[in-house]
Amino acid sequence: MEFVSEKIIDAVIEELENLPDEEYERSMEAFAEAQPVLFAWLFSDNFDLLNEDEKGYLQYLALIAWLAIIKVNGPIEPVSEEQIGMAEEKNYEVLEHSTAKKFRDRLNPFFEQTSQEDLLAFAEDAVLEEEDDPDALVTKEGREPIFVALKTMVDVLS
Repeated sequence: MEFVSEKIIDAVIEELENLPDEEYERSMEAFAEAQPVLFAWLFSDNFDLLNEDEKGYLQYLALIAWLAIIKVNGPIEPVSEEQIGMAEEKNYEVLEHSTAKKFRDRLNPFFEQTSQEDLLAFAEDAVLEEEDDPDALVTKEGREPIFVALKTMVDVLS
């Protein structure tokens, strides 16, 4: 997979922010049609730990990542449940083997093993942006599943 730069990610975010609601919905529908299994997984009970705002945020972040990836690489074959399961399991193992105390430091091994640093940085920033804000959109409990979901998505689409 070609490298997806921060510039591309930022352009996708800007495009989405300027879309009318109907167009945004069409983008989500296109994502669901192109990657039905991945889309269903993002809406599954795997993410019951997340509150409603976090679920919506994860879906928004996933749309950004998918749009950025296809903007650079073109359409991608639909991924399977097995691909998602294997990638997700591997990502949780990396996280569990990290001995760092701070969540940000626990993510370092992911950056050592990726060719998509900007997409991972986007995922990291998304879950840690308001780390010390008690009213942050992503709760302390939500950080791990959201980051792992986005990392898993990058893995299976690349």
